Amino acid sequence: MAAGYLEILRAKHAARLLTGTLVGRLPNATAAIAIVLFVRAEGGSYSLAGGLAAAYGVANAVGQPVLGRLVDLHGQPRVQLPAAVLSALAMAGFALTALDPLPLAYVAVVLSGLFTPPLEGGLRALWPSVLRREDQVHTAYAMDAVAQEVMFTVGPLLLTLGVSVWSAQAAVLVLNLVGVLGALSVVVSAPSRAWRSAPREAHWLGALRSPGLLALLGAFLFVGVALGSITVAAMSYADGHGGDAVYGWLMAALGLGALLGGTVYGARRWAGAPERRLRVLVGLLAVCYLPLMLMPGAVAMTGLAAVSGVFLAPAIACAFVIVDRHAPSGTVTEAFSWLVTTFTVGASVGTGLAGPVVEWGGTVWGFAVPGVAGAVSLLVLVATGRVLAAPARGGVVAASSENDPNRAAEPRFSSGDRA
Repeated sequence: MAAGYLEILRAKHAARLLTGTLVGRLPNATAAIAIVLFVRAEGGSYSLAGGLAAAYGVANAVGQPVLGRLVDLHGQPRVQLPAAVLSALAMAGFALTALDPLPLAYVAVVLSGLFTPPLEGGLRALWPSVLRREDQVHTAYAMDAVAQEVMFTVGPLLLTLGVSVWSAQAAVLVLNLVGVLGALSVVVSAPSRAWRSAPREAHWLGALRSPGLLALLGAFLFVGVALGSITVAAMSYADGHGGDAVYGWLMAALGLGALLGGTVYGARRWAGAPERRLRVLVGLLAVCYLPLMLMPGAVAMTGLAAVSGVFLAPAIACAFVIVDRHAPSGTVTEAFSWLVTTFTVGASVGTGLAGPVVEWGGTVWGFAVPGVAGAVSLLVLVATGRVLAAPARGGVVAASSENDPNRAAEPRFSSGDRA
């Protein structure tokens, strides 16, 4: 199972790019928790902490596709590193000025979210120039999805450790400095410096002019709703079954399930069109959310949480391949960034939706939300099946030989060649 991943990591630059991207994204992965911990350490209310975290999230959702388009137009180093520095400086300003004056705190977190570099989309644009075969690129997408689960598990642990050893202020400053170093490691690498987007048609919609990409984003909006709603429903369940410790186990089990599912999914080659495969994966994801409504004891519930996460990382990895197939030429970083933004917005909607549902109908109905959201996502994929079945000229793999002069003699993959 591990052979495919080891083959990827042995490729020149691969381990560095993956590690640098994950380290560079740590400030973003822990931002909401960092803001809450810092505000509480400064004596602020949970409402204030939530408001600041929401402001950061909205700004981040706006900034990612904009910066992604700039990367496609001007290259990675000229956008990623300045954005990382500006984001870190803004968060440092928030940590140093604290909550007085409050409007300045909001401005700081908004600027930090807005300038968060699109390292996630940038890495996926780089994989074809680093790896030699299309199936390796698909494996790298799966490995990327698995690595995200590790980051979202380890990141909060590192943050809380920093808070306990130093202070909330120092932890925020150190983590953002480390994030800049991660981004720096990526943009000074040879693949990042050499990468150029394929020629693009000037169009104000950019990547969003692709009907297939719009269909995928519509489906993944509801996958995000499902994931966001689980976090609230699980908190409600934990309140009656052991408190914060049980909540931590449920969230860890959800991440572990995604980690295992993504690892197995990426360890083999898959035949057939990824659009059809995604429908199956999203359908299984929706079905696996339903047993959570049984709400058994804490131990069994932890097991159900793990099962509910099994198909999340595979669905995300499959979506990466579909983004590649449908992104218009020259818009690949922007297209991946739109997927990140849509998923983030969906998770925020799910979090906001699950709270009133739990208050109205109880925890069991809170756990019904992810199942319904998963079913709606599947319906979107089925309804747009004809659009998704006609991919545009691919953005990443098709352009890889253009971006890497050392591979000019290799065959190019067209959208019709991909499985």
